[in-house]
Amino acid sequence: MKVFIADKFEQNGIHRLEQLGCEVTYQPGTAGEALTDALRKGGYGILIVRSTRVPRETLEAAPDLHMVIRAGAGTDTIDVEAASENDIRVCNCPGMNSVAVAELTIGLMIALDRQIVDETDDLRHRVWNKKKYSRARGLKGRTLGIWGLGRIGAEVARRAKAFEMRLLYSDVIERADLERELGIRRVSTEQLLSESDFLTLHVPGGIQTKHLLGEEELAIMKPTAYVINCSRGGVVDEQALARAIANGTLAGAALDVYEIEPGADEREFRDPILSVPGIYGTHHVGASTEQAQAAVAEETVRIVEAFMDRREFLHCVNPPKHASSTLRA
Repeated sequence: MKVFIADKFEQNGIHRLEQLGCEVTYQPGTAGEALTDALRKGGYGILIVRSTRVPRETLEAAPDLHMVIRAGAGTDTIDVEAASENDIRVCNCPGMNSVAVAELTIGLMIALDRQIVDETDDLRHRVWNKKKYSRARGLKGRTLGIWGLGRIGAEVARRAKAFEMRLLYSDVIERADLERELGIRRVSTEQLLSESDFLTLHVPGGIQTKHLLGEEELAIMKPTAYVINCSRGGVVDEQALARAIANGTLAGAALDVYEIEPGADEREFRDPILSVPGIYGTHHVGASTEQAQAAVAEETVRIVEAFMDRREFLHCVNPPKHASSTLRA
């Protein structure tokens, strides 16, 4: 089986794939026309990506492709509809990076409360302003609202519980098991927004969640509240967020994901959102810990192995409509 890996991937995972008998081409940073051309000519049966976009034209140009594996949780960078039309299965690795994203979420929450980024910047410019930075409110007893109590949201809640925070969540699914374990309470979206001192979003990307947190929702929040987004960039309306912080209806925000992010070969970030005072940012690195990447690589290998051994598609987001459907020749 020929496998093309278009993003950074653990070397141990590559070695494991080769042990399975795969012929692996490892070319991180391959995207756009270069990726389309490689799949058109290379005879690859499996494509592995992380942040690289896989649009319709790429999928339609890959005559031998059976499966695209997203080495991560979401699949919004892959045209799943086009994949289905071309009898290509799309699989992902849910839950493998949950702890890593939760850790960054907690870190950003503390950074906002203690203004760590601004403090460090002042010190690097030899500015001593202890009075300004002695006004943190603290986390104990504050309300953390979690919008989306899936795997990542649950890991955030477990860590926030150690800070003795009051935990609320909003989700389309009631999580009675987590409510009992963590003392977290399910509330309406409006109550979540109005009561949260910190609001963290952990929902999938896509059309249904685009600008889930917009101008109307931000207007409901406390002027002392903070927003944290480590899910998908389009979930938050960045322009509305910037306006809310600028006019004082929101205290600040921390983002790990953005509506428009640089491509794999770009080194300049042009999004004006981080020029807004009160907004902290990281480089879409929520899942980028050694532990998380090792777990994702292991799960990716398991998906490939299941396909090669049993023609089974683990964590498939677009299973065939009919059980009798077969792989294209």
